[in-house]
Amino acid sequence: MPTLARDRLTWLTFTQLGVYGYFLYGFGPSVPLLRDELGVSNAISGLHGTALAAGAVLAGVGWPVLAGRLGRPATLRLGLLGLTAGVLAYCLVPLLPVTLAGGLVCGFFGSLVVTGCTVVLAAHHGPAAPAAMSEANAVAAGTGLIAPLLVGAGVSAGLGWRPGMLVAAAVAVAVWVVSRRTGRAAGAAGAAGAGGPAEMAPGAAPAGGDVEAAQDMPGRLPARYWLAWAVLVLCIGVEFAMTFWAADGLREHTGASPAAATAGVTAIVAGMFAGRLGGGRVALRVRPALLLLAAVGLTAAGFAGFWLSTAPLAALAGLAACGLGISLQFPLGAALAVQASGGRPDRGAGRVSFAAGLASGVAPFALGALADRVGPHAAFLLVPVLLAGAAGCVVALLRTPAAEPAQV
Repeated sequence: MPTLARDRLTWLTFTQLGVYGYFLYGFGPSVPLLRDELGVSNAISGLHGTALAAGAVLAGVGWPVLAGRLGRPATLRLGLLGLTAGVLAYCLVPLLPVTLAGGLVCGFFGSLVVTGCTVVLAAHHGPAAPAAMSEANAVAAGTGLIAPLLVGAGVSAGLGWRPGMLVAAAVAVAVWVVSRRTGRAAGAAGAAGAGGPAEMAPGAAPAGGDVEAAQDMPGRLPARYWLAWAVLVLCIGVEFAMTFWAADGLREHTGASPAAATAGVTAIVAGMFAGRLGGGRVALRVRPALLLLAAVGLTAAGFAGFWLSTAPLAALAGLAACGLGISLQFPLGAALAVQASGGRPDRGAGRVSFAAGLASGVAPFALGALADRVGPHAAFLLVPVLLAGAAGCVVALLRTPAAEPAQV
């Protein structure tokens, strides 16, 4: 059984991903507060999520080019600096075109950080990479716990939401300074070398691992893959719709203050943090597709508790349960998609990034547009519709014959 050695480079990479986790889970709750300042509609403010997603899609295209020219560690550090610039634009210039541009810049450079962390961990840890990635995402969720609290604390203290978000820029610069000093160590895992694990393209298996790197098979991705891909789109849509608009739901239906409602988004992230810490062990014992179906069901139950509650504490408990279910949906869905790719893992993994960009861009905007027409509380009914679609796709995936054994 592989073991995970958490050396200096590992902790540095965890920290870099944690910076983006802080930004991401502070960004969602800040959008309704920015909307109130700018006096725009829910749909227009939801375009900030669309801009973030568009940047992520562009990063999926830009990462291979930049990493090929600059090297992986340098591209990752560039992501930290670009994320800083995007946060400053978003926070310091209260004009809609600039805040939208800031979201786009944050999405692009923040996604370079995410991709870089994934590739460096894969190259550095070989067979233990899945464990390293699971812990890295738990760290990102852990730092994400802090962001809504600090954003809400700033509002409560009369300082507004900006100080809490500007923390992301300050920490990104600090981590950039540290990462420059450990550039040689990062280069050993990700920069050009002599054909070892650091030389592999993103998505390839590390040399010395259990599976040797190989070219994708020719042909189309099979139907099973697209079922798993659809599950990802629907589940990621739920995650971003909830993290963007849960604060508004708390304000409108439970009477929570803006500061308390913003801090309340921490309940979702806390559930995600707990789920990602323990979910890996459960996944070793339960068939992934069945576990994914259970996670969708838990998300639905938590959402019902949130949506039906008029008391803040009960609504927060529902959000925590919702986050616990959400925590497993992306890792399980992504794993199922790659397994169902029919010998085309690189292509399948690439399509997953587009699923994330599509869902994170469309779902928050759609919920905001619905809220303008029917009110925030009724608009949240979009979430169970997405969950029902995801559950249906998982059931169809279970019933679709596998081309290879043990794909689900």
